[in-house]
Amino acid sequence: MKLDPQAQAILDIQAAAWAKGAAKFHELSAKAARETYLRGCEAFASPAPKVESVTDLAFEGPGGPLPVRLYRPLDSDSDALLPVLVFFHGGGFVVGDLDSHDTLCRRLCNQGGFAVLAVDYSRAPEHPFPAAMDDAYAAVEWAAAHGAEYGIDPSRMAVGGDSAGGTLSAVVCLMARDEKGPEIAFQALLYPGVDMSFSGGSKRSLGEGYILDQESMGYFYRHFMGDAGDREDWRASPLKAPDHSGLPPALILTAGFDPLKDEGLAYADKLKAAGVEVNYSCYEGMLHGFLTMDGMIDMAGEAIAEIAQEVAQGLRRVSQP
Repeated sequence: MKLDPQAQAILDIQAAAWAKGAAKFHELSAKAARETYLRGCEAFASPAPKVESVTDLAFEGPGGPLPVRLYRPLDSDSDALLPVLVFFHGGGFVVGDLDSHDTLCRRLCNQGGFAVLAVDYSRAPEHPFPAAMDDAYAAVEWAAAHGAEYGIDPSRMAVGGDSAGGTLSAVVCLMARDEKGPEIAFQALLYPGVDMSFSGGSKRSLGEGYILDQESMGYFYRHFMGDAGDREDWRASPLKAPDHSGLPPALILTAGFDPLKDEGLAYADKLKAAGVEVNYSCYEGMLHGFLTMDGMIDMAGEAIAEIAQEVAQGLRRVSQP
């Protein structure tokens, strides 16, 4: 397994920036880290494709107004109720927002032919664990209760997200099952973090030199969980949930040079052992976060196409009303 040359070019850009004095994530305040992350996403993403419509909305969440952004695919019927992917952005529960993942959401929307509802959940350290989980589940409940008012079909709903957003997607599916909440047809877990308590395996072997490193992971975990937070809690580490049966079919996508690779594979194995249908896909030459680097990395486009196809297929399995 070799690092893809285009992924290596990203690392070279990062190293050059550090050589010129740019601060690393763990050296920044949360505010500065958010600005840095957004600039990076904007620099490495492809131009945002046109979609049929983009609507910024908000509803009353557990901690106050919760912004969401609704995308409808190009050339879609404005009167049709569309299936929907409720999307949670990555960023270690500290960085990332609706703008950092705008291009990714647009591409998924157009290529999959479904609506995307992106959720701007509360971030740490201002809103530590489990605020993001509570917001994510509230967004799914809101989509189920009010989606038809905005042209989406609550009976054909998937959840998905990258990194921390993958964590939230996994947790939301467990919560919906346990609380007999909204029906979720499919989950797309994109290089998810599913075990905050684990520090070995790929977290150790790939924990230096590949975008997401030990120091940045520690930075994110400390902001989100605090020094005394229980990383064994299944809402932080869904791999630790006592039961994984009865969950929606899943796509679990990992990257070969990602410290989170091993836990993504472990979650796929855990779901399969519980009787859940899983498609596991590892992009061997890729780095953590590569899906938002599609302007620099060709393989990101291939992965986005796979995700869109898998989600669309999962939503098609649900009969229309």
